[in-house]
Amino acid sequence: MFNNDTTVRRDTTVKDSLLKDSTNFIKKRTIYNFFTDSVTKKPYELSLFPAVSLQQLLKGKFAGLYVQEPSGEPGSVQNMFIRGAPMPLLSQREVYQSQPLVVLDGIPIITEHPFAFDIQQYEFNRPGPATNIFAGIDMNNIASIEVLKDLAATAVYGPRAVNGVIVLSSKTPGASRSITFDSYIGLAQRPQVTTINGKYENAFRQRFYDQYTTNGRYSDDENYPIYLSDSLNNVYSGKADWSDLYYRNALVYGINFGISGGTNRANFRFSLGDMKNEGVADGTALNRYSAMFNINMKPVKWLLFSTMVNANRLDRTRNKNLRDRFAQINYFPDLSAPLPPNKDYYANYLKEYQKGFDNNKTNIIDGYARIGVEFGKFNFSTTFGVDYNEGYRDVFYARTLLQGNSYASNYFGFNQRLMLDNKATYSFNLNKVHDFQMEVGQSTQWNIYKYSNAYAYKGVNDFIKINLLNSDPNDPNYLTPVAFPRELTYRFLDKTRDNLVSFYGKVDYTLKEKYLLSVTLRADGSSNAQPTSRWFYSPVVSAAWNIKKEILKDNTTVNDLLLRVSAGRLGRLNAYDNYAQGPQYTASVGYTGNLTVPGYNAFGVLTRPYSTGWIGYGIPWSYSDQLNLGVDAGLLNNRLHLSVDWYNKDEKNQLIGIPAFAEYGYKQSIESGMAVNNSGIDVSIAANIINHKNFGWSSSLNLNHNTNKLKALPRGLNEIIIGDKLLKVGQPVDQYWLLVNDGIYTSNDQVPVVNGQPTKYNGIPLQAGDPKWRDLNGDNAIDNNDKILTGHSLPKISGGFDNNFRYGNWSLNLNFYFNLGRNLINQEMANRFDFINREGNSDVNSVKEITYWEKRGDYSKYPLYNPWSTVIPYRVDQNLFLENASFLKLRTVLVGYDLTKTLRRKSINVTRFYVYASVNNVFTITPYTGQDPELVNYNGYDTGYGLPIPRTYTLGVKMEL
Repeated sequence: MFNNDTTVRRDTTVKDSLLKDSTNFIKKRTIYNFFTDSVTKKPYELSLFPAVSLQQLLKGKFAGLYVQEPSGEPGSVQNMFIRGAPMPLLSQREVYQSQPLVVLDGIPIITEHPFAFDIQQYEFNRPGPATNIFAGIDMNNIASIEVLKDLAATAVYGPRAVNGVIVLSSKTPGASRSITFDSYIGLAQRPQVTTINGKYENAFRQRFYDQYTTNGRYSDDENYPIYLSDSLNNVYSGKADWSDLYYRNALVYGINFGISGGTNRANFRFSLGDMKNEGVADGTALNRYSAMFNINMKPVKWLLFSTMVNANRLDRTRNKNLRDRFAQINYFPDLSAPLPPNKDYYANYLKEYQKGFDNNKTNIIDGYARIGVEFGKFNFSTTFGVDYNEGYRDVFYARTLLQGNSYASNYFGFNQRLMLDNKATYSFNLNKVHDFQMEVGQSTQWNIYKYSNAYAYKGVNDFIKINLLNSDPNDPNYLTPVAFPRELTYRFLDKTRDNLVSFYGKVDYTLKEKYLLSVTLRADGSSNAQPTSRWFYSPVVSAAWNIKKEILKDNTTVNDLLLRVSAGRLGRLNAYDNYAQGPQYTASVGYTGNLTVPGYNAFGVLTRPYSTGWIGYGIPWSYSDQLNLGVDAGLLNNRLHLSVDWYNKDEKNQLIGIPAFAEYGYKQSIESGMAVNNSGIDVSIAANIINHKNFGWSSSLNLNHNTNKLKALPRGLNEIIIGDKLLKVGQPVDQYWLLVNDGIYTSNDQVPVVNGQPTKYNGIPLQAGDPKWRDLNGDNAIDNNDKILTGHSLPKISGGFDNNFRYGNWSLNLNFYFNLGRNLINQEMANRFDFINREGNSDVNSVKEITYWEKRGDYSKYPLYNPWSTVIPYRVDQNLFLENASFLKLRTVLVGYDLTKTLRRKSINVTRFYVYASVNNVFTITPYTGQDPELVNYNGYDTGYGLPIPRTYTLGVKMEL
């Protein structure tokens, strides 16, 4: 506990003697838990990457961990999945319930609950700051990162760990003085883009007019947009030089200072950090200010008191996307004319933002107070932990941005987790043969998620930017603005909470340091479970066999060989407290997103939750059954290390909304019974290829191959349709449901005719210029019955490839990241070609950003369909827009020089002094024709709204005294 932990620290359930026998094996590779396939890495190496968030740091570093980065906007939300998605990703609810647990020094980090999405129509961004909580982790304060993937490792963390666990351990104080300084500064390079203007757009559309109109002239079309019809209008048809105001070379920097010291009886560590990451597009940026304090005190030999406080402030400058703004305020102005590509006009538009503000701030604090007691072989600890984050978003948009309607809003929300954890361990050895370690634990967690959101329209002018309300909540006119009687005001308040009580027991047994057996039993009670099913009981069994000690003692080729197996069950928590209530009443949310309370004779009443769905009784716990088989080997004098794990995960009794009870007004019925299987293999290979005195080369490869399958649906159903997805038993849950496109009908004679009737799409006869959609069932009608399940939104294979070279004091690192077998829908291209149906309508699909004037994608690969056809030929639900999104990225090239020995020869006492230069996001090899195959949302659609992930150049230094 009191060592200066600058490399790796871990808790283990394996007897120290067994670990000592494999010292070389451990030192030459990432540390291994002999009961599990959990892997620990040194964050010293990871912190060289100028990442904003934890997800960016972990991407491609661990076998089985897949990270989605849908936008390069600093501080935006990113998703992580360990060994696949446990359920269909239908909405933000499912994404939230699929995330792994992140634990910092024993504190399970709380994230933002998606229940706030219920007050808005769109899922583009959560109300409030919508800032990535894990951007508040300063990697310079972290000593080790461990990814736990199977139940043998995750079971002790309870149901919140059912999707896997990422364990972060912070640097602990040392008995001697230590000063650290870490800093980097760099440049995020502006991307190269091709801009277009009205003349280009006219030329693009002219091809359709030439082919499908009588006179072939768009100028004769009375519905042609005005902003394109005048070719002499230099605002739209002149210079397209807007990119100078939208894209930029951006500054990135980070600095962290830490000091620790004390004695073996009392010591401390304190650090301060500052990080700024500017985005290369739309003026985005994230600033982080962090402070961390650890202290240990040991007043007597058997008593230890430890505490930690970690505080972070995140200030985020968000993008200015029209879509996000209009969706937030539930108001669509006249969309007949988009932003012009002219620099002067675009600059004047941006100045209108200066009349208002969009302030996004997030405060994060977590910490613990721990008391440990040690009496020989008996140890007891009790920990009180807290994790709290709060977000503010204050917005004002001037009337010039909304056609005379000013807009003001205020959001405040917080997420709080309190934890009381008690743990006791006892270990003993019988005859130096039988080794036992027993552990019992109890924990209680209290979670609260709360927000308050208010917005208002029609202020009297743009100089008064606040909404003044009556301050007395007992006044019947509480929501009536005091200063602005003409203003329209809406307010939302909501809170959800849940409690979790857990008990567990764990026994580890080692026989002759060759055979290992571990058994864990736990009981978990959740307030989100229904009263008849409050408790869930979970057994987990794991075993390991040290084959090296058993039968290969004298083998010099095999230095270590371990076989592992684990199997068990772990409960899955309901994320929403209303599932515990059964049938219920609620207020309603109208089409505008405003909360409306129905009335009867002027009295407010509550109604059934028709839009959310019917929730009945008899909902049991859902759970995960998992099996893991693994082997670890150290070969050739521990110069080659191999780890292979096969796993099978069955997620059972999961909830899903079944379309039902429409006759009673319900949209769906929330029922249990969905089962999803994920199976695959994790592979990690590390090789010390060359290890001479002046030159070295080491390489490591990690990859995961995962497949998923829907095993069951409620009521014994074989398939259901939810939105644009078909869920079919026996098929993967991440596939797209699409029509098969075989080209174009160039004449009416090519359209198949049966019994004198041409093929129809949903009752509309197909004609020349329409897509040639495949009639799979041969009924001469194209409809949902002709759609197929195809492609995968999640990669079949993902991983990373590292190469480290050393020459004297120089070092070179090359890091690659890859996804294979992954597809996406190029919705941005579908929208570009579907200009007839997207032009001028007052809805979110007609919004055109400034990037509308940017050439993206390969236009030549798409047939020239008749865009006026009522079958909507450029509809997105066809494989015409399905693309292979596999890629290989050279993510980092880093060159460093270790000055430690040089400075010591000059009598400068340093522990380490290392300088480096790096280039990040160097290049991408991919068949995808869009921007970047990573810039897609959770369901695999590239909407074009992901800001670019930039190429970044950095210079840095790491120093320890």
